[in-house]
Amino acid sequence: MVTFGTKIDAPKTRGPDDSRGYRIFRVVNTVVLLGVVVVTLYPFLNIVARSLSEEAYIIAGKVSVVPRGFDLTAYKLVMSDSLFWTNYRNTVVYTVVATLISIVLTTCYAYVLSKPQLKGRGVLVGVALFTMFFSGGLIPNYVLVTSLGMKNTIWAVVVPNAISVFNLLVMKAFFESLPTELEEAAAVDGLNTYGILLRIVLPLSKAIIATMVLFYAVSFWNSWFTAFLYMDQQDLLPVTVYLRNLIAGATDAQQSGAADADVVQAAATLQAVTIVLTTVPILAVYPFVQRYFVRGVMLGAVKG
Repeated sequence: MVTFGTKIDAPKTRGPDDSRGYRIFRVVNTVVLLGVVVVTLYPFLNIVARSLSEEAYIIAGKVSVVPRGFDLTAYKLVMSDSLFWTNYRNTVVYTVVATLISIVLTTCYAYVLSKPQLKGRGVLVGVALFTMFFSGGLIPNYVLVTSLGMKNTIWAVVVPNAISVFNLLVMKAFFESLPTELEEAAAVDGLNTYGILLRIVLPLSKAIIATMVLFYAVSFWNSWFTAFLYMDQQDLLPVTVYLRNLIAGATDAQQSGAADADVVQAAATLQAVTIVLTTVPILAVYPFVQRYFVRGVMLGAVKG
């Protein structure tokens, strides 16, 4: 019997986060991700430890993730090499210029492709997708770059790979997700296409642009084969080719037996120092764009 004033409790419902299956999924997911973190971090921590350790401990195989016999001799040797700093400067210049060109071209191309009313839009999308799966080949590309007079210039590095089709499609999806009413209102106010892009679309696209900047910058910073292919002057090479030459020299010496174990190990220490110095700038930049990273990828990958 129910009387007035009696409080009737509503039946408790279990949310999706309270289910047993979801709790098991969270535990498994946490374990798997921790395993991925360990597998990813261990090689880098080992490289850092080797770069800061004495050669005797490295030769004895006693260095894992903690430096043994703290020693900065290898850092002094690498940082005293003028060629290293010349190649390092080249990498910074190539990365900045290439990233700027790539962002401008990718943004303009993606914005055009996001307009369903554009005539020939399907052809432009098809051209981009075709290059994603097929290329002219190494020799035709080399002949083209050489015939255009770009060999031994910065343009041989920054122009051939200026647009990533994956990044283009992500930005296209992001632009398609923006409300069309904003652009229509701006057009009514008198803005043309360029004004809408510069004053309306780009200010709303900071997250996706920051993400694309990170993608392109990391790609160009780590790239070495393009410069190795099109440049034959040491003072024009990026630092990644400097590192590649160190590794190749140590490997050749070890295989030919021209150097003893101590010399090869010393070369390995120099490689570790170069890897650390090459990686530090990207690690320093990433925290400043990390807050845009997940948001930018999700906004560009999900339309709605």
